[in-house]
Formats: sequence, C-alpha cells, structure tokens
Amino acid sequence: MTPEDERFLAGLLGAPSPTGSEEPVAALVRERLAGVATAIDTDVMGSVHATLAGDPSRPSCMLSAHMDEIGLMVTYVSDEGFLSMAAVGGVDAAILPGMRVDVHVAGGPLRGVVGRKPIHLIEPDERKTVTSLDKLVIDLGMPAKAVREAVRVGDAITFGVGYERFGDGMAVSRAFDDKAGVFIACQAMERLAASAAPHGSFTVAATVQEEIGTRGAITSAYGVAPQVALAFDVTHATDYPGIDKARYGDIRCGAGPVIARGPNINPRVFERLVAAAEAEGIAYQLEAEPSVTGTDARSIQVSRGGIPTGLVSIPLRYMHTPTEVVSLADMEAAVALIARFVADLDEGATFVPGL
Repeated sequence: MTPEDERFLAGLLGAPSPTGSEEPVAALVRERLAGVATAIDTDVMGSVHATLAGDPSRPSCMLSAHMDEIGLMVTYVSDEGFLSMAAVGGVDAAILPGMRVDVHVAGGPLRGVVGRKPIHLIEPDERKTVTSLDKLVIDLGMPAKAVREAVRVGDAITFGVGYERFGDGMAVSRAFDDKAGVFIACQAMERLAASAAPHGSFTVAATVQEEIGTRGAITSAYGVAPQVALAFDVTHATDYPGIDKARYGDIRCGAGPVIARGPNINPRVFERLVAAAEAEGIAYQLEAEPSVTGTDARSIQVSRGGIPTGLVSIPLRYMHTPTEVVSLADMEAAVALIARFVADLDEGATFVPGL
C-alpha cells in the first residue's frame, strides 16, 4: 500500500459517517474517483455511484460497499448539560463506559466522554451487569448553557478513535466495517482503469444505511440495474480466543479474502470468484452463509427481477467496537481478486443456476 493510498484509507476511517450521516465519506469517494470514473452521481438516499464505462458486449458489474458506520445519536440534553444517547446500528453498551467520543454539531465536533458511576459507588450486585445505554451519559466538559446552545437532539456521535498500524501488517480503527470495503472498491476501479485488459461497465456503489437494514443497497441496485453484482463487506475473524469455529467457521486474518457460499449467493458468481482467485494465485477462504447475509448482498440479489450476486469479505476482529482489526495484506489481495473477476466477465457469461 502506497503512502498516498494509506492516507486515503485513514481519511475514510476518520470521516464521521454514522448511518444517515454519510456525507463526509461520500465527498471523499467523489473526490478520489473524479479523475477515474466516466460518470459519478449521488442518489437521493446519499449513495455514490461511480461508473467506469467498458465494453457494452460484456456484462455490467456493480460493486457495493457501505459507507455508514455504527454510532450514537443525541436523544436528550439535561438541564445540567449532560447528553443522553441512543444507538445507531448494533452498538454494544458494554464497551461504552469511559470511552471518548465526538459529538458532531453544527459548529464542528465536540470531544466528550461516556460517563458512569465509578466502581466505588456501584453496588456489588450492580457490578455484575452491563450498564444499559439509557443509564449512561456523555460529558462534554462544558457549562450547561454552552452545551444547550451547541447541541441539538439528533446530532450524531462517533467513537473518538482513528486509524493506526500495529503488530505485523495489522491495522486497527473504528469503522473498518465497512470503510475497508469503500477503500477496496475505489482501488479496484483505479486498477481496472489503469489496465489494458477489456472489461464491461463497472460501477462502484458506495451505499448508505446498511447498518439499519441495507437500505442504500435497495435503491442502488434498482437504480444502477447491473447484470451482475458483488457486495463487499467485513466478516468475523474467528482466529482469537472464545470463538466457536465449529459454529462460525475458521476465518483468519492474513489468510486472504473470504468468498461466501449459500442461498444469498449466485452459484455461478461464486465459482467465478473462486476461479479468479486461483488464476491470480490469491489465497482465499470460504464462508458458509446458510441464510440471507447481513450485508448489501441480501438486497441486491432480489432487486428488480433478480441480480446474480456474490459476496467478498475481509476477516475482521472485534466487529462493532472502536478497535476493529484487519490485515492490510487481505485488503490488497481483495483488490486484485475483484479486478480479475470483473476482467473475466466475458460476453458469453451466464448466471442462471443449472443452465
């Protein structure tokens, strides 16, 4: 990964984009792909569609990755200047006490801390349970009057942490779910644009509102109407203590991108993804998905008359926490896999199962 690419990745991760407030990331995507894409538009939901024109005789392909991250929202400002909050997406209340957060108000972000009674003042029985979200507050360290003037109900809140490399080729940040996918999608388009290999029309769909029901993917799939699609997301790494591999599979950081298989996945697309990985010499992992997935693939597959859809993911440790961990090598391998998959979509490609 070049220093410029890493700065772009860090910028995506640092840009606040709780579900429903994805505009800062959308602006970065438009800026990054402005000199690459043939056309860029943003729909009324806020999803960005960047298209690289290609050979019209080859199938058009859409790659979907969601821009939104989990977060919080201000629900109440007390007379004393403390903020109450609600979760936006799947936030674990157990991780919040003592956390630093950013409250995104009209004048710019305000640093806050999530407060709770110290252990000295918590009754022994109460210590055994997780403090519920409605019992936590955010302290901005400001006079009550200043807080009430600055903060409005509905203001978005993000975890107050960003991107950092650590260990051996690993990186940690909030919001790798799924800004890692947004980064990979942009990189894939840049690789295709720089390649002399022919390909069909390719659209990067940086979607919104995945964390509350893949809502952006619904409108993007309908509006773009690709002939084949890939959803890109993160999946649970199971290579650390406490995870039941018999139940959740053996998924390891650093062992390559993950190709999903199951009813949410078109079998022809699955086989083509495997073939692309093997043709490029890319190590890959398989994941069983016996039902609909919690990704954009669930909505894309059943859009219009049905869109043949695949799902590629990178392994992620500690999902939906401020310390999501990935292998940077997995991200780079995913770019190569997607670019090869798109380049291999030839004129005779068919996706009807059994035919």
